[in-house]
Amino acid sequence: MTASEQLPLTGVKVLDLSTLLPGPLATLMLAEAGADVVKLERPGRGDEMRCYEPKLGQASANYAVLNRGKRAYAVDFKDPAQRDRVLNLAAEAHVVIEQFRPGVADRLGLGYAAVMAVNPAVVYCSITGYGPTGPHAGRAGHDLTYLAESGLLGVVSDTNGAPALPISVIADIAAGTYPAVMNILLALRHAERAGRGTHLQVSMVHNLQVLAYGYIATHQAGGGWPRPGAELLTGGSPRYHIYRTADHRFIACAALEQKFWDRLTELVGLDKVLRDDAGQEQAVIAVLSGIFASHPSAHWRRLFDGEDVCTVVVATWDEAVAAGHVDLESPDKVAAPGATNSTVSTLPTSVDPSLRGPGSTRTYPALETLPDDTSVWP
Repeated sequence: MTASEQLPLTGVKVLDLSTLLPGPLATLMLAEAGADVVKLERPGRGDEMRCYEPKLGQASANYAVLNRGKRAYAVDFKDPAQRDRVLNLAAEAHVVIEQFRPGVADRLGLGYAAVMAVNPAVVYCSITGYGPTGPHAGRAGHDLTYLAESGLLGVVSDTNGAPALPISVIADIAAGTYPAVMNILLALRHAERAGRGTHLQVSMVHNLQVLAYGYIATHQAGGGWPRPGAELLTGGSPRYHIYRTADHRFIACAALEQKFWDRLTELVGLDKVLRDDAGQEQAVIAVLSGIFASHPSAHWRRLFDGEDVCTVVVATWDEAVAAGHVDLESPDKVAAPGATNSTVSTLPTSVDPSLRGPGSTRTYPALETLPDDTSVWP
């Protein structure tokens, strides 16, 4: 038995109708664990992410790292004959994943009811912004709008009261990709035991509630909603704060526990009167801001080196790579089709190395013509 035949999802067939990030990243994780992923894209330019810059071969580097090891075929979902071919593929699949707005897959004849009619055991996963029903279901959105409408974007603000752009596409990944993968795996297990599939609904706005667990718990217990700049984790505590240094770098302080706080305040020389910060948080923040601004980042990095203070200099990307926090030399590589001598490291997905096999170089898919009458599944 080869290494690939021993992967946990070997033999699982995934039909991916999604585009851009949430769905393709989910099916990448399934593919890394052994699943056979067939991606269907619009004729001509294919998935819009193929057109992004910079390029790796004919497609964008973004597309390349998200679709390593998959196969892709051009399909016009509005063409009845091609739609029927898609249904034939779905009849053989264990998983179908789509990312249209609610109702679109049904209108195309590729919704859960149509697929279940030919494949009762299918795990059908729909990823949407606002869920399948309700007044916002049909609204267009992107990561920033999902964060904004979930309440999370406004939790932390700057001195002018304005929220900041998020550090990454949090809703797409944390509220789209990860819930999709988790529920697909659970549904596959259920299908094995019960012999029938299910329709999974992954709403990114609603799944963001998991990231707001503490705020919601506090509210439910009568504590109100978080106030920007006033709560423990929203800028109201000197123990969990961002401070500017003399060279215009930044210090990330997360000295929440008393032992970390005690050591930090001792190292930086905070007046003992201010070390008990309860009730005088803003005064302590002001004094610490002055202390950190009095020396450059290199001074603070040396001072905190080897100390348990949960306080660090905010790293640049080059510094993060040099420290080993970002791995650019993964054994898993992605290459453009027909150009395996030019490769880049692929995403360090959350699939454990023991469940994805040894390192390998795999190409991202060229957009092929869907065969008329032969199965694409081995």
